[in-house]
Amino acid sequence: MSVSTRRIGPVDLAAQHRALAGEIEAAVLRVLRSGRYVLGEEVAAFEAELARWFGARHVVTCASGSDALTLALLALGIRPGDEVIVPAFTIAIDAEVVALLGGVPVFVDVDAATGAIDPSRVAAAITPRTRAVIAVHLYGVPTDVAAIRAACGAIPVIEDAAQALGSRLGERACGTLGDFGCFSFFPTKNLGAAGDGGALVVGDDARAKQLRALRNHGCTARYVHDAVGLNSRLDELQAAILRVKLRHVAGAQARRAELAARYDAALAPLGLAAPAVPGGRTTNFHQYTIRHPRRDALRDHLARVGIDAAVHYPHAVFQHAPYRGSHADEDFPVAVRLAAEVLSLPLHAELADEDVERVVAAVRAFE
Repeated sequence: MSVSTRRIGPVDLAAQHRALAGEIEAAVLRVLRSGRYVLGEEVAAFEAELARWFGARHVVTCASGSDALTLALLALGIRPGDEVIVPAFTIAIDAEVVALLGGVPVFVDVDAATGAIDPSRVAAAITPRTRAVIAVHLYGVPTDVAAIRAACGAIPVIEDAAQALGSRLGERACGTLGDFGCFSFFPTKNLGAAGDGGALVVGDDARAKQLRALRNHGCTARYVHDAVGLNSRLDELQAAILRVKLRHVAGAQARRAELAARYDAALAPLGLAAPAVPGGRTTNFHQYTIRHPRRDALRDHLARVGIDAAVHYPHAVFQHAPYRGSHADEDFPVAVRLAAEVLSLPLHAELADEDVERVVAAVRAFE
């Protein structure tokens, strides 16, 4: 295909690997030759390096971002019937991890500008059975964790920062603002593994020790199980790859910001709703998500000219089958509207300037 007709996708993982191939392949070979593949030196080094990068006391890695959320809930002792407040518009996993432990996801509508949980609605959703609040930094835009903490008092706040590695609220990194910061290293994330992976950020020594046991079947010593836990250990191979990519995150995010600025300048005259980043917050530009009243038609139009845009997410969480029946669309009007309108345009560090120009031209040509 020529440059003008090749497909432009939401991510190009092969190109990302080519740029770092020498470093990554050397790291993988180092692990293979070591003969140590689970909870070894690479994991320990990655946890220490990532903790320094965040300015955090502890990073505890695990097998996925979903497991990071589950481990946080396990550490809080969530039991059947306990309630956890969850945004009505987010990835369904935020409700799924609560339901898996027998808890009850309590949905709260989101802010129309940022798509994040609306702090003003959190207090009204609290009951005597509320045990935690999950705050999601949607698309990498920081949510106001301080306002959520003020609304929920002593109730723990779990940050789903899976999309927000590198985003900041003031001077503090997302993931360090709540009681637990949960991250995903799924390949499409700003820091992505060659497979799955996750981590939790905590500032308390006892919590870190507890999480290290919970990720390893609740073991505090070999064959000594002091709690019911998970088999959720980050592989040495993934840790070695992530150590390489961590060194290049700042450069990749600067490139994302540069491309996002191009989108901003070109799309503003069209009156499209660009990602809202309130003052005092810094996004990592994980997604460039616009809103359009004819989203599906626009997406189909882009696909016909070789541009693959993505929808994150086409349903409000309560609209999925496991949660349907006890809620109506009228209960969460902002979440329902976002689910019908959001469209993520291609944005990744490997995108060329001319790719952005093609996307913009295609959006402009839509009628």
